[in-house]
Amino acid sequence: MPMRLLLIFVLAGTSLAAACSNEHVPTGDSVSPQTRAATAPTIDFRVDGQLSFIRDGEILETLDIEIADNDSSRARGLMQREDLPDGSGMLFVFPDESERAFWMANTPLALDLLFIRADGVIHNIRRYVQPMSAENVISDGPVMYVLELEAGQSDALGLVEGDTIAWERSG
Repeated sequence: MPMRLLLIFVLAGTSLAAACSNEHVPTGDSVSPQTRAATAPTIDFRVDGQLSFIRDGEILETLDIEIADNDSSRARGLMQREDLPDGSGMLFVFPDESERAFWMANTPLALDLLFIRADGVIHNIRRYVQPMSAENVISDGPVMYVLELEAGQSDALGLVEGDTIAWERSG
């Protein structure tokens, strides 16, 4: 009988200790994309170059850009970014011109996505794409670049399909 009583106290103590813990960390498939994004470390913006928007030979605006030009950086994109510095965006550079599909899972920012052809012409703009969504956002034609801006920036800059870009890497 004393051994059974000891076992009950040990189990009760273990259960109480687990219930009092303030560090519940879900694991496996039960973790939602929102929970993963909220618990993941934030990633600072890195200035890799500049990008200018051009219409009729005139520069409309020049932004700092972070460049995603390999599989790893393109897959990560702006996931776990809480904000973008003013006057900045992320340029995705692909090795060829092809139809592209993007999604916003683990991306807490609403974004504008600009799909850009190899010749630098903005093919189309998807404005105010919802954050944390697994829905595909399609380029509707072959593009080589995709530029992500904070939602509303393409409207604030007056960008339209047919405008062009020119970009360069820093130093």
